[in-house]
Amino acid sequence: MNLLATNDDGIGSAFLHELVRALRAEGHTLYVVAPKMEQSWIGAAKSRHRAVTSAKVDVGLGCETWSVDGTPSDCVNIGLAHLLPRDHRIDAVVSGINIGRNTSLGFILASGTIGGAWEGAVHGYPAMAFSQEMSPALYERLRQTSGQPDAELLATVRISAARAAQLVPELAAATPSRSFIVHNLNFPLRCRPDAEIARTIPAHVIVPGLFSPAADDGTHRFIFKDGTDCSPEGQLTDHRAIQSGRISHTIIDYRALGFPSDTSVS
Repeated sequence: MNLLATNDDGIGSAFLHELVRALRAEGHTLYVVAPKMEQSWIGAAKSRHRAVTSAKVDVGLGCETWSVDGTPSDCVNIGLAHLLPRDHRIDAVVSGINIGRNTSLGFILASGTIGGAWEGAVHGYPAMAFSQEMSPALYERLRQTSGQPDAELLATVRISAARAAQLVPELAAATPSRSFIVHNLNFPLRCRPDAEIARTIPAHVIVPGLFSPAADDGTHRFIFKDGTDCSPEGQLTDHRAIQSGRISHTIIDYRALGFPSDTSVS
């Protein structure tokens, strides 16, 4: 397959690199267009009010690679329109592997990783977003090492990347063009090669108060919180799946937006 890969953690992310290497090991042709700098929590935003620069780079991935000083959506949009060879048809857009999970209604729409995949879906392609569960302690350790995972975490990411690479053809084949679907997959921490894949729904998470009170200079600082899970009992959510060691697979079908549900609003 011919695949366009992006992420929201930036072109230098080891998690992106492991996904690209795993996909290439499966025989796929990769084109990588990723943000120059981290673009987490940016959702599907586009850089409307400033010019965006793209540049061809070599970060050791063995495939054509560009960095864009914009959002994941910018990367996919510019990549498909202007960077990729005209004679190469793209079969799917893949985004990730994200550093940290992208589960629940409280986080999915804010995710730059899912935003990059969504841009592929908007262009009519099958699209997949991949994320790796991360404990707060591991995330802090990763931050202190400038994004370089230790041996144990790297082993987990490589297993997750291998599973993602195996799933891409199956998911692409099951997704018609112009279906406006994003496959959101989250890998558990310490992912096993034989980890079960579970079809899930997004957890219902309320996430209030993500910013600090105003400081003396009037500024507010972002403070991460897990939020409060108020998911109905008896339903397998994405968050519950990865907590139990399973790979969560949520199909986000944007065509369902606006359709009647069991909740009426008068």
